Amino acid sequence: MSENVKIEFEGKTYEFPIVVGSEGEKAIDISNLRQNTGLITLDPGYANTGSCMSSITFMDGERGILRYRGIPVEELAEHSSFIETAYLLIIGRLPSRDELNRTSVLFNDHSLVHEDMQIFYQNFPRASHPMGILSSMVNALRSFYPELQIIQEEINITVTRLLSKVRTMAAMSYKISRGHKVVYPRPDLSYCANFLNMMFDTPVKPYVIDEDLVHALNVFWILHADHEQNCSTSAVRLVGSGRVNLFAAISAGIAALWGPLHGGANQAVIEMLTEIQKDGGNYHRAIQRAKDKKDPFRLMGFGHRVYKAYDPRAKIIKKVCHKVLKKLKINDPLLDLAQELEAAALKDEYFIEYNLYPNVDFYSGIILRVMGIPTNMFTVMFAIGRMAGWIAQWKEGADDPKWKLGRPRQIYTGPKKARYIPIDER
Repeated sequence: MSENVKIEFEGKTYEFPIVVGSEGEKAIDISNLRQNTGLITLDPGYANTGSCMSSITFMDGERGILRYRGIPVEELAEHSSFIETAYLLIIGRLPSRDELNRTSVLFNDHSLVHEDMQIFYQNFPRASHPMGILSSMVNALRSFYPELQIIQEEINITVTRLLSKVRTMAAMSYKISRGHKVVYPRPDLSYCANFLNMMFDTPVKPYVIDEDLVHALNVFWILHADHEQNCSTSAVRLVGSGRVNLFAAISAGIAALWGPLHGGANQAVIEMLTEIQKDGGNYHRAIQRAKDKKDPFRLMGFGHRVYKAYDPRAKIIKKVCHKVLKKLKINDPLLDLAQELEAAALKDEYFIEYNLYPNVDFYSGIILRVMGIPTNMFTVMFAIGRMAGWIAQWKEGADDPKWKLGRPRQIYTGPKKARYIPIDER
């Protein structure tokens, strides 16, 4: 027997069905609310609103659970590669060995970008942020592939092109910003190894591939591959609902990710730790400031809109971070400071009461720093990983037979009807 929720309004009773997800989560289906009652819902920030039904990612913030297509992210981080995880998200299942090999070959074949794109990079102002450049360049890809059609074969090629080229474009932007010669992808290197080589190889100092760093980058991108209906993913879905091409929808996602409260949080963590270090490493003062509601200071890397337990991604990236630092014998004072700050915060009654645990951003900035990634490219690194999830979400929306153009409502609070006053009478 199906469940219903009753709403009483103006002497009438209306019933709305309960929708149950595969993990038992429940939602009120209010698709006909306005039609039946004349009412809409008000939910600033959409914290209580489900915008779609999806089979891609499951999150349980209270229990600290994250799964892609049912597989725990912990298992994927331990056993999978980023390419395999991307395949899982986009196609809906893990690939066979032959499918994974074919995918790797396609990624190699489509890894180059048009030489004319270098001209675009060179004409951006020097102070341009890499995220703004990346958003523009992804959108520009549409002009280089005008034959794009909304058919499955062409979409598959487009997906491969985008995932393969985005790492090349990111590395290219870094090289050009430094005035260095662009390094092209190599067919003998994996997806992650290729990116590191394109970033750091030079004619005078060949880059030596470190498998522990390659593994760390795989884990970093796997952990960032998807995260349900967050700000940037919702932007991709909303823009995609207008039936725009994939490049335009992804470009919108990159722009949404740019902000310090979303994708820029890992950069903000490093900047915060640096400021605390300059203040003599007084993390106790930082904690007290964070608890003062009148103080605009925020303790970046703690708390999450969804997770009310320890972010499962933070546990994984923390272990990888320690492994890499031990292997490379790097003594990073920021990591020591981060550990001391975390230990103190986890014992603080305020942080315990409000479930303010470290999230993935707290340690991901450290691992990127160890790799040699410049701070202003941290969010770009996030975007490359999230590209897989954005594509999967865009594709799911495009394939949905119940697709609707996204069109949120509002509650108007402006002046009532007024008359136009001629300029001479004002």
